[in-house]
Amino acid sequence: MRIFATVMMNIHFAPIQGYTEDVYRRLHNKIFGGVDVYYTPFVRIEHGDVRSKDMRDVRPQFNEGVNIVPQVIASGGGELKMLLDKLIPMGYKRIDINMGCPFPLQTKHGRGAGLMANPEKVKEIAKVIKERSDIQFSVKMRLGLDNADEWKEVISILNEVPLVQITVHPRIATQQYKGELNMEAFDSLLNECKHPIIYNGEIQSVEDILRIEKTYGDKIAGVMIGRGLLARPSLAFEYKNGTTLSDSQLISKIRELHSHLLEHYQTIIPGEAQQLNKIRTFWDYMEETIGRKNWKKLKKAGNMKNYIAALP
Repeated sequence: MRIFATVMMNIHFAPIQGYTEDVYRRLHNKIFGGVDVYYTPFVRIEHGDVRSKDMRDVRPQFNEGVNIVPQVIASGGGELKMLLDKLIPMGYKRIDINMGCPFPLQTKHGRGAGLMANPEKVKEIAKVIKERSDIQFSVKMRLGLDNADEWKEVISILNEVPLVQITVHPRIATQQYKGELNMEAFDSLLNECKHPIIYNGEIQSVEDILRIEKTYGDKIAGVMIGRGLLARPSLAFEYKNGTTLSDSQLISKIRELHSHLLEHYQTIIPGEAQQLNKIRTFWDYMEETIGRKNWKKLKKAGNMKNYIAALP
């Protein structure tokens, strides 16, 4: 058993479109736990209005008992105001602003990491933050869109507004989730930023969390994990409790989570084929956790009967 740090870092569950929806967050919190804050996949503007599908995911009644923060993605102050007008009446007092999404579908419209190359739009967002003293804000960002120095001007703007924290993924958007993490730039940003920093990027194991903990200690406020928690849902629990689940314990809990998810999908999705398409994504990041042989069987199952038979 490891020796705990004087102050254990908070664990933030990154939002991942198509995976960390409301039912997954509720079940993960109940079955595994260890996560301090869950973030919703970003709420966006589509065809001139807030997307109704995104609004369904953030309904308070479907997130009871889970500490969630809605994340929004906006191209500037105008879109941010539209999103706040929808979310604040639902009772939310904290909003996370996505300035890190690397996908061209968003960046080409100036959203997500597209903002990193447009300081004037960041200033619009900063103005809205200053105007809304009734709400707490945080930001998730990258080093830049296609230049790892773009964070410098953005941080100078964000330093002048009240923020709970800034989550930093130390890559540029054009890297998406590949290539080396630019830890030198992260260190420089950490020194320049006046707000608490959450580290995000390539955390796949408790050892990875401990490495960040050892390197940065109380210089950062926590870590945000996305794909690592989808691959090993016990990761936050294991870090917080200083233990490692046995293979059988882990598979048992994964099966429990999977069983409840499947039951839920069977009540809301018509048709077995559609249900199978949805539940099969549960294993997308788990190849290493369950073994390649099991993983391939699940991916190749052509019907629900064969799929159930292939479960680990």
